Amino acid sequence: REQMVEEYRSFTGAFVDPRDERIAGFIRHRLDSGAQWPDPWLSLNPSFASGGTVTELVSDGLLHEECDRIFRAKRNEEDRGTPLNFHRHQVDAFRAAATGNSYVLTTGTGSGKSLAYIVPIVDRILRGRLDGAEPRVSAIIVYPMNALANSQELELEKFLRYGYGEGKEPVTFKRYTGQEKPDDRRAILADPPD
Repeated sequence: REQMVEEYRSFTGAFVDPRDERIAGFIRHRLDSGAQWPDPWLSLNPSFASGGTVTELVSDGLLHEECDRIFRAKRNEEDRGTPLNFHRHQVDAFRAAATGNSYVLTTGTGSGKSLAYIVPIVDRILRGRLDGAEPRVSAIIVYPMNALANSQELELEKFLRYGYGEGKEPVTFKRYTGQEKPDDRRAILADPPD
């Protein structure tokens, strides 16, 4: 730790050379007191409460039966995967969506917020087909950055393409950002996804 602190101090001090002695003294005091490098802090987050597996939620009628095949941890396109275990806050979101109510979910990083809205969207599309709904764009997901849109597209591929194959997805999706070429945009508009 001491070596790392010394290297960081040397680095940060290399580009600061105040002429005013009061400022230089203040900076020296802050550096000497260790204000820039506090002691390490370790925090453990408690586990999220379990809400059940996708198989259980399908058996309970909360999710369409095809969700059991879709929402599995899969490694490649041929992998059938293992059923996902959802957190209780995700299942609460699924229940709210199933009743048609709006909901807001706030929870920590890596807690599955994306699945809390993706699963209900997929479920609604699958149920709509059973009810004879006309094919249409059912959801538009807006992300603040292209990087997030790209990573979420990869996640959707794992669920909706893996285990089915390209062109055989049970629910279709497309990314529509400034990254797409004009021909790709026209193709999306001509043949919209679910």
